[in-house]
Amino acid sequence: MTDGPDPKRLDALGKKLDAARQAKEPEVVEESHYTAARVGWQMVTELVVGLLLGFGIGYGIDSLADTRPWFMLIFTMLGFAAGVRTMMRTAKEIQAKNLTEGAKAAPIGNDKMYDDE
Repeated sequence: MTDGPDPKRLDALGKKLDAARQAKEPEVVEESHYTAARVGWQMVTELVVGLLLGFGIGYGIDSLADTRPWFMLIFTMLGFAAGVRTMMRTAKEIQAKNLTEGAKAAPIGNDKMYDDE
């Protein structure tokens, strides 16, 4: 029998344990600048701001010109159109950024995760 443990075997075991611990540690995932919740809130905000600005401008003109509700209706519709246009522009910017980063998104309405399956 030996007097103590073999140092070479202990070093090898220590290295294996370190490698196993590193493999079990969770990877640090870099958070995307565009999370789904953030994008959703941004688009809702853009639409609501467009509606409110249109309503406010129309209401102001109607108050000055005493033509209620014509300008309010017209500018509310224009505000809605501007909000939708801003949402679409934001969606294009996000899509272009995701494509340049190499992110691969599933097409809408397709159950497959990737096109190449």
